Amino acid sequence: MKSTRAWWITLGVLALLIALPMLLRKDTTQRPAPGTRRLVVFTPHSETIRREFSEAFSRHWRAAHGEDVYIDWRSPGGTSEIRLMLDAGYKAADEEKRAGIGVDVFFGGGEPDFASQAKKGRLLPLRAFTRHPEWFATGGPIPEFFTGERLWAKDKTWSSSCLSRFGICWAPTRWRANGLPDPVRWADLADPRLRGQLALADPTKSGSVARAFELIIQAEIQRSLQAPERAALPEKERLALGWTDGFRLVQRMSANARYFSDSSTKIPLDVADGNAVAGMCVDYYGAAFAHQVNRPNDVRLIWTAPAGGTTVSGDPIGVLRGAPEQELAQAFVEFVLSPAGQSLWSSPVGAPHGPRDRELFRPPVRRDTYATLPPERAALSPYVGTDHLQYRPELTAASFGTIRRAVRVMCIDTHEELKDAWAEIIKAGMPADALAVMGDVSALPYRAGGEGDPGLESRDALVSARRMTELGAIFRENYRRAAELARQHQEKR
Repeated sequence: MKSTRAWWITLGVLALLIALPMLLRKDTTQRPAPGTRRLVVFTPHSETIRREFSEAFSRHWRAAHGEDVYIDWRSPGGTSEIRLMLDAGYKAADEEKRAGIGVDVFFGGGEPDFASQAKKGRLLPLRAFTRHPEWFATGGPIPEFFTGERLWAKDKTWSSSCLSRFGICWAPTRWRANGLPDPVRWADLADPRLRGQLALADPTKSGSVARAFELIIQAEIQRSLQAPERAALPEKERLALGWTDGFRLVQRMSANARYFSDSSTKIPLDVADGNAVAGMCVDYYGAAFAHQVNRPNDVRLIWTAPAGGTTVSGDPIGVLRGAPEQELAQAFVEFVLSPAGQSLWSSPVGAPHGPRDRELFRPPVRRDTYATLPPERAALSPYVGTDHLQYRPELTAASFGTIRRAVRVMCIDTHEELKDAWAEIIKAGMPADALAVMGDVSALPYRAGGEGDPGLESRDALVSARRMTELGAIFRENYRRAAELARQHQEKR
């Protein structure tokens, strides 16, 4: 009898422990009341961003129109997953002669993702351009280009809503314990003293991560074009050398990596927690985690923009073709781009038009918004920086797909072999012949006009997969040979 009573008491305690968090948790998934208008949004944005914009737009719409709005957020993952859903959805819609897929807005991602959707005819012209032309006029608050990056579409089908930069997040105590000077360039992440201590993300899972790898490679191409020691070489040769330098830099950074995460948000968390010394992450993740973990006498995380190695890119928003609530969708975009909507991105909690629950730490796209922020926030404006990379799309834009898949086969699928080769090379004292074999990227040559590898860029999934398998075998063999050469050097020492 006692054992039965104890069993029921134990079961009751376990049930209470499971139920208590659910009872105390703030409900963020309330269903709409009858008669409420519904806006369906595809987004990779975090739950915090979704909640703040949902509540702010609902208040705005109710005040202006006396109607309630429910935003039905659909977040299947990163932009890569959203792209797959859009492709599948619109393929079915086209076959069934339907205009849309039951989704109103695409909110968040990278410029390449939105440019691709616009090219496929899946985005509608934004009403904001006709209702508020002053926002987009020359000298207006939302520039068409910045650091060579396009911030709104020439056909006016999308506009950036906020900005981002990729950079280095690093733990100062652990970094300096390796005897390293503070990082200022991407190349600092390739130092062999960082072996096994970096955190990186998979570019095939995130468009923004893929863009970061593209920028690393393009920065090396631009450096090669401007290098005095290469001035006498033909431009074609300088381009090819820069491409090779870029891939070798990515390769060495990857050789230092502990892992490649499917989620870029994991990286600053691991750096702050001491599970990695440094990693790549966007500025707002770095700022958010630094705000969360740093104390006046205990700085656990610093975010640094690599000198001449990153651009300021936009995070766009657009209305999808066949949107069931097209008027509401256009109004939502206008709100996001308005002064009130822009204030949500970087204002402190409780500020006029600021977030109510948690700060978002995102740089707004509107230049005039920074004048309304506290001085310490305004000073962080990407528009005031001078050491940006000026993006040149003719150099690498056409090979965007090649770069993201090449990093996958060269660094992720072959990561164990790469790490083994790197470890043996370091142990052998960095012999030049072994380094040359490990860094042989001739299977991925730079092509005229910056065109990508035909196999990796193919729309035929079987062709692309076959090419990835072929390249994977080449790099595995390179790494095996490099490790063997390094071991031979060790035996001679």
